[in-house]
Amino acid sequence: MNMLKPPSPSDSSREDRIHSNPVRLGARLKLARQTRGLTLKALAQAAECSESLLSKIENGKASPSLPMLHRLVRALDSNIGWMFEETDGEEGVVFRAGTRPLITLDPLRRGEGISLERVIPYSAGHLLQCNIHHIDAGGQSAGPIQHVGEEVGYVLVGEIELMIDDKTFRLSAGDTFVFNSELAHWYRNVGTERASIFWVNTPPTF
Repeated sequence: MNMLKPPSPSDSSREDRIHSNPVRLGARLKLARQTRGLTLKALAQAAECSESLLSKIENGKASPSLPMLHRLVRALDSNIGWMFEETDGEEGVVFRAGTRPLITLDPLRRGEGISLERVIPYSAGHLLQCNIHHIDAGGQSAGPIQHVGEEVGYVLVGEIELMIDDKTFRLSAGDTFVFNSELAHWYRNVGTERASIFWVNTPPTF
């Protein structure tokens, strides 16, 4: 099935615009901070990081870890999806195979070997957020992380371990899961091939 196969870098120019763009991420963070009237010091304290590191992130000279990015957007009363939002005008209804945006987590220094294929491109008008998580063999998410919401997933291919609080679940193709996002969670690929998970959460947080 085509939906199991992530698009290659040559499949879409949109993917190239999203990949590894710390300048864009930094600009979004700075805009959100200034809009809310926060100083660098205030936001750094809220996100539990140094002012110097936050300044580098805002100027595109450094990338935050995924847990740190969660702390930043929580302090800014925003969400990670907005940080990667594409504003291409009219909101779409159908998103063809090979044209969906692909976000790699490697630039964030955490979540090694993981890319997110946007099933629903982020928009402020959506109550749901949906991605296909592609995890290379040996790859794992950053974490554990916690945030408001609920999540559900369907393993399309491969084998993974899903950690929820102090419990570990091993899942393979065809298995599903659901959990409260306020519980600490992370996952990893324990198989020998790339794993893919159809993942839905609400409200949009990434």
